[in-house]
Amino acid sequence: MEEKIPKEELIRIIKPLIAEQLSEFIREYELKAKEISLIERIIRVEEELKAQREIIASLQREMNARFEALQREMDKRFEAVDKRFEAMEKRFEAVDKRFESLQREMDKRFEAVEKRFEAMDKRFESLEKRLSFLQWLMAGGFTFVSILITLINFLK
Repeated sequence: MEEKIPKEELIRIIKPLIAEQLSEFIREYELKAKEISLIERIIRVEEELKAQREIIASLQREMNARFEALQREMDKRFEAVDKRFEAMEKRFEAVDKRFESLQREMDKRFEAVEKRFEAMDKRFESLEKRLSFLQWLMAGGFTFVSILITLINFLK
């Protein structure tokens, strides 16, 4: 009992079945392909994140090295500035010592000048006493001479 089905009829029957099976097969494998594609993308993203982390870590190491170098350079500059300030402070101390010695020397000179003025004051006082004595002596002498002349004139 083998029946022979014409070829066209067979194609007409098989064609929708094959199309249906083929579309189902494609849908299944598209889902699987999408899953595989998603997994591949996730793997690529993870690898890229890992590469980014490595780049960031290397940048951080480089930045730390630069900051340390800058810190060392700034420390050296601050030490140089500190040395300059210390040198200036020593100069100011030397100038202060000079001013103090000049002040002491001027004080001594003023004391010497003051002593000279005191000596001159004493000399003027003694000269004033002498002149006062001479003034009184001359006044007494003129008075005596006047009295003597008057007496001589009166007695004549």
